[in-house]
Amino acid sequence: MTTIDTPVSIAEVDPDLIATMREVLSSSAPTPRDPDTGVEFDQALWDQLDELGLARLTGSEESGGSGAGWAESAALLTQAASLAVALPLAEHDLLAGWLLTSAGLPVDADLRSVAVLDADGSARAVPWAPVVSRIVLAWPAGDGGWRVADVPATSVKLTADTNLAGEPRGEITATLDDSEGVPVPEDLIRRLQLRAALVRAVQVAGALERTLDLVTEHVTTRVQFGRPIGKFQAVQHLVADIAAETSLARAAVDAAVRTVATPDVDLAELRFRVAVARSCAGHAASVVVRNSHQALGAIGTTLEHDLHRFTLPALAWRAEYGSTASWDRVVADSALSVGSDGLWELIAG
Repeated sequence: MTTIDTPVSIAEVDPDLIATMREVLSSSAPTPRDPDTGVEFDQALWDQLDELGLARLTGSEESGGSGAGWAESAALLTQAASLAVALPLAEHDLLAGWLLTSAGLPVDADLRSVAVLDADGSARAVPWAPVVSRIVLAWPAGDGGWRVADVPATSVKLTADTNLAGEPRGEITATLDDSEGVPVPEDLIRRLQLRAALVRAVQVAGALERTLDLVTEHVTTRVQFGRPIGKFQAVQHLVADIAAETSLARAAVDAAVRTVATPDVDLAELRFRVAVARSCAGHAASVVVRNSHQALGAIGTTLEHDLHRFTLPALAWRAEYGSTASWDRVVADSALSVGSDGLWELIAG
């Protein structure tokens, strides 16, 4: 695997930069997560992030970005998830901005999301579609290739919706022909889809880590029968499983971030690393959400407590860009394809 000089895991990111991220993101109240009312876009916070160069963290400096890498962006997404801040940071920068740059199209400060259309010109659950100004579309062309275009959000038919965590989503339909947009190779679209899947794994890991913090705080301060409930063996088992699954998810996510940050990484290797990250994060979410609500009891089910700000997004994010079961199949298929002789090399990289 190619060695690069920039940070490739969150642990290697400048602590001062992470502190700045936390300071800015925490300057706004946590995003309400009531699925009935939905999530409102915080324009003031977005403007502040944009002014500091965090909204387009990985964009090139020539195009108005900050020239950072995947590790810094993963750190930003982790901080946002752990502080219950819902913003289209990944969609605007790592997905839409990256695709435009890769396709040779100009990028400006307009808020963007991205959608991969099917043969009928439709895409479901497009993140933040009801909020953004423009949508970067990718669609299969009649010649067997792919096309990419940057269009105003008002030019597509939109049916607004939300995900489980109340974040804006939308089903869109666009009427495009092969004379529009620019041609791009199919591999570019496959990489886009893997980047999108990894983004959600990063966010899930951040939410699970904050959930672990909340549970640990609760079981050490909540007293029953004269002692903290964390002293009871059954509760200790719940917390131990939360900690183990959260750590596994983080390790798998960091490994995938290192891979995607490697220049010209093989698509098959990237697909396997992302699949492992999604599989581990998806299964971890099941355990962490179940155990955390058991540990906190009735208070953990209320909107007044912070727990739902992290468990609802974790469950919502793990279902986007492929189910956990579908990523499990990718992991299994990758292992079968290399056979017993190549399995260790596949795992070790």
